[in-house]
Amino acid sequence: MTESPQKHVLNRIRGSMSQFSEKERQIATYILRNPQLIIHTTINQVADDLGIAEATVFRFCRRLGFKGYQALKIALAAEVVAPIEDIHEEISEEDTTLEVTEKVFQSNIQAIERTKEIQNEKTIDTIIDHLIRSNGVYFFGNGGSGVVAQDAQHKFLRLGVNAHAYCDTHLQLMATSQLTSHNIAFFISHTGANIDILEVVEMAKERGVFTVAITNFAKSPLSEAVDVSLYTVSEETEYRTEALASRIAELSIIDALYVNYHIKTLEKSTAAVNRMRQAISKKRL
Repeated sequence: MTESPQKHVLNRIRGSMSQFSEKERQIATYILRNPQLIIHTTINQVADDLGIAEATVFRFCRRLGFKGYQALKIALAAEVVAPIEDIHEEISEEDTTLEVTEKVFQSNIQAIERTKEIQNEKTIDTIIDHLIRSNGVYFFGNGGSGVVAQDAQHKFLRLGVNAHAYCDTHLQLMATSQLTSHNIAFFISHTGANIDILEVVEMAKERGVFTVAITNFAKSPLSEAVDVSLYTVSEETEYRTEALASRIAELSIIDALYVNYHIKTLEKSTAAVNRMRQAISKKRL
């Protein structure tokens, strides 16, 4: 399931940048730089300004999930009624150490803010409900996403959840072959196009597992394959790839699920946390 394109147009465009063709990137940049101007601009004006065909602009709108340019304008108008301030700043070689540090922090803050804006309460409630009813939770991710999967396992183990994390493709397939409809599986992939992960998703669906994606805010093979998706939004810079910038947003999504689950299962989870603390205290003694 994917989010409706009628909301968060600018975030949808930002989150899809790495997947656009050169001409699509031209259109995307044009819209991001002139969001309020676009509302009063015709499709042929955009095409003339960019030196491209109107059909290219139209196909760009369709790729974002809109019926056409007019539908995109209507959605965009609702989003930019207030002045837009882009807090993103590029890092340059002339920056001081403190300036670089501040810009990195600001980039992380921006990734979290934009990711927060696109969260869907109904989707989160659905996931929490499945977490509560599940007898086993599995987190899958390769490379950098594997770190997020391991963080998720660490958090949910604290609450007494039967949680597992797998970062190796062969182990992922082996584990998935044993899953049932009583399990829930999370697939973490920034691009949503990792072939190995998609193979594991296919097997999980065959086993009747409820599947969740944590991925970039764009249509992707992963978001189309799973039952529900939670999205991140981030921007790539010269010194940090988009995937690296999105990791803190992915971790924040895991934190939000962790806290929501803790609240919904307060007595059970609190008892599990206390047992964990007692076990650690005894070991230290």
